[in-house]
Order: sequence, then structure tokens, then C-alpha cells
Amino acid sequence: MKEIVKELLRHLNSGRQAALVSQYGEKGIVRSLVCEDEPRAWRALEDETEGDAVAGLTLIRKGQTMTLVERFTPKPRLLVLGGGHIAQPVCHLGARLGFEVTVYDDRPSFANSLRFPEAAEVICDSFENVQNRLGFRERDYVVIVTRGHRHDSLCLRGLLLGTWPRYVGMIGSRRRVAIVKQQLAAETGAPNRLEQLHAPIGLPIGAVTPEEIGLSILAEMVQAKRLGAASSARETYPDMELMEWLGRERSEAAALITIVAAKGSTPREVGAKMAVTALGQTVGSIGGGCAESEVIQRARRVLRDKDYCLMEVDMTDTAEEDGMVCGGTMQVLIEAAEPAE
Repeated sequence: MKEIVKELLRHLNSGRQAALVSQYGEKGIVRSLVCEDEPRAWRALEDETEGDAVAGLTLIRKGQTMTLVERFTPKPRLLVLGGGHIAQPVCHLGARLGFEVTVYDDRPSFANSLRFPEAAEVICDSFENVQNRLGFRERDYVVIVTRGHRHDSLCLRGLLLGTWPRYVGMIGSRRRVAIVKQQLAAETGAPNRLEQLHAPIGLPIGAVTPEEIGLSILAEMVQAKRLGAASSARETYPDMELMEWLGRERSEAAALITIVAAKGSTPREVGAKMAVTALGQTVGSIGGGCAESEVIQRARRVLRDKDYCLMEVDMTDTAEEDGMVCGGTMQVLIEAAEPAE
């Protein structure tokens, strides 16, 4: 499994979606990888799982065989163009919400990692080069919070030259926004794209302070991510810490646990994963508590037998006894992942 996970991570780190296909049958477990840059294979996989995917995961049963298709999406990029006082809470909240944040500004005193410790990357360059340096992608989220009309226009012009991201928001008064849009519509002849611009940026919550404005911006981004026309319930963002652990050299074998179905209020969603070693070391989580403890014990037996199984986990009684909020049921797939050489 190590090598196929490393290949999966390579695709994700390059900004490409990829699907891990695991087939379970008499011959054990056979795994393969399909990437979105293979159009024919990707389309065939889409057709096969159409309508059945939950959070990017599809479990297909045919006779004695079972196939698990997990479609993974790269961690969403949040590109913050401008490093002023609004950019700091946007970067901080964005990182906490699972975005890979890049901050871009043309001033060394603003574009530095000391000012933005949560950012995956901080770039200091002219706004004229923003398209070449960032290479905007369809699944990106872009926040334009520069210090003036001219810099706003340079950023938007770069966006109009390439792929239009899932979310583009620009700070400023309605007058400032109207001026920039009017100028660019005349220059580029792309008024339709500009109509998709979220400006003024953020949900109207009466925000005043930089922190409140940052919150309103992230709330609007999450709304676009979860409810927008371009959003997709079929997207799954992997637990990168767990995936990187699976792809590393290890001296000890591990069992991999995946939630493949859930009903009611469960602590983790479909697609959540956890690894368990023979000594009981865990990486990741499927929710904690008594239910997880029971799954860990089963996982150690599966690991010993080098097998796989489906396990039903009913947390209804446990939740009632312990006063827990979550109390639904879930089905987990437990499988032995081979040890590293």
C-alpha cells in the first residue's frame, strides 16, 4: 500500500484529483489508482459511481466481491492577495478551517512568514506577476485585499487571463468595486466572469474589526464551498497526516479503518480513516470513545489474520448511557495494510 499512497500524494500535491480503487475478493486486496488527467479512465469511473457516492466514497458489491472507490481532492488553496491587517485573520481562520493558505504581497515588510506563521507559503512579488507565480486553479479560493484600486485591478486582470477559481472575493466599497469592474470589463471584454465576483466581500454580518471582517469572509467562502453551484458532495479532502504516515517507511504493519456508511448523528463522517498498529498505536480517528476502542480490538485481530472485514458500530446505547451527543450507527471497513519493506 505504501507505494500507491505515495503516488496518490504526488497527484494531490500537484493539484490533481485522484481515486483509490480497492477490490476485495478471493485473491485478497487489489488496489489501483485513477487520476483526473486520464480522461477516459476517470470518466468511466465517474459513470460507474454516479449517484452512489457519499462524500467522495462509493462501496460497490457484486456477488462475493466488493469494490471501494475513494475519490480524493487536493486540499483547497486559499490565495490571499494582499498582506495588510485583514489578511492576518483571513490567513489564521483559513488555516484552521483546512485551507492551504498562500499570502501574496509586493512589500517585504508585509510578505513574510513571521507575519503569517500559519501560511503554507508567503510570496513577495509584484502583483503584475500574480498569474505566473500562482497559476490559478478551478478549485482555488481567492481573497483580494490589496491596498488600492491599481493593485486590485492587476490581481483581477491576472485572474481573467487564466482559470476562474471556485471563489473570488474582493474587499472595498461598492464604489471602489464598481470602478474596478467597469475598467476591467472595458479592457478585457469579460463581464460575465466579473459578475461572479463576490464584492463587496464577505457575508453581511455587520463586521467592523479586522477579525470580524475575516470571519465574514471565511463564512462566505465556506458557503461557496458547501452550498455553491460549483461545490460537490463527492469531494473528500484526505487526512494528510495519516496518508503521509501510510506512505512512510515503517517497521510495523498496520490495519486501516475507513467509515464506509453512517446513519444518524455520528462523531465522524463517511470517509474518515484511522490506522492501528499491532501494538495498538493509532494515527487519525473515527470518533473516539467506546466505539473506537472496540474497532481497534477488531483491527488488531484483522491485522493478525492479514484479512479484511466490515463491522457494524452501534453507538445508540453507549451515547444514551454516557450522555454523548452522537449516537448513530456506522459501518467500518477494516483491512490489513502490508508493512513497509
